[in-house]
Amino acid sequence: MNFRSERDKVAGMLSPAQIQFYREQGYLGVNDVYSPAEIADLRRVTDEYVETSRDLTQPDATFDLEPTHSREHPQLRRISNPAKLHAVYRQTLGQAQMLDIVTQLIGPSIYSNGDKLNMKIGGVGSPVEWHQDWAFYPHTNDDLLAVGVAIDDSTLENGCLMVIPKTHTGRIYDHNQDGGFVGAVTEAGFRPDGAVPILLKAGGISIHHVRLLHGSAPNLSPHPRRLLLFQFCAGDAWPLMPPSDAYWETYAASFLRGQPTNQPRLAPVPVRLPRPRPAALPRGTIYQTQSVLKNRIYAQPGQPAPAAT
Repeated sequence: MNFRSERDKVAGMLSPAQIQFYREQGYLGVNDVYSPAEIADLRRVTDEYVETSRDLTQPDATFDLEPTHSREHPQLRRISNPAKLHAVYRQTLGQAQMLDIVTQLIGPSIYSNGDKLNMKIGGVGSPVEWHQDWAFYPHTNDDLLAVGVAIDDSTLENGCLMVIPKTHTGRIYDHNQDGGFVGAVTEAGFRPDGAVPILLKAGGISIHHVRLLHGSAPNLSPHPRRLLLFQFCAGDAWPLMPPSDAYWETYAASFLRGQPTNQPRLAPVPVRLPRPRPAALPRGTIYQTQSVLKNRIYAQPGQPAPAAT
């Protein structure tokens, strides 16, 4: 379900009904959070990075490329850590109305543990197989969510975000295949029954809980679907697998509101660690992690749809 923003009533605030819907269903769509001018800036900067990617022949730490990418037809499918690349993305991350909404859902102290820009080019855009973000980065509590800023209208035809309501209160699905983490649900017979779309106008945002099952189909339309994703954590949520001894500095520097704490809040939440990693699979984006998945829900660009199981 999508909601109009409450800007005309209380700027930047969700209504009690919206908050209750998120608590029960695990997701939310809110339109009119970013202005047309803010979206125009995002489109301009993003187009510039597509041009920058033109000369690449292989993905790198910043740019992930569609398999059909070429210099003549640059097809960028993800920009990693965009807020570190350009002031416009940083301003989008720090936009007050969006942060007000986040604090209503996970508390007044929040930090970001990651960001990326997923881009589905018209007629090409790769799918993202069904998964739970929690499988990638479990924490000491699950007051975590992701906000997707719609740079374009998000529709069924261009591969909008799909979610399965209420799955944020259930179990954590197996994301391992042949003993290795592959970043997608691998359980035999899994089908995304009951999935619903989060339909947005450009300038709207999607919100989904870290444990909610979600995915997105290929873009079968001629229209792009670019979604700028920000991950947010409650200030007292601590990763169960900190990436390094220097993680405290990274954690403290990523706060947008409130203060760091060395007393993480522990909650009785189910956990599967994203380990071990397949030996032949290098670290990369979710597209690269899911590239070895055997049983797919969605067809890859240029391939027929998988047979129903």
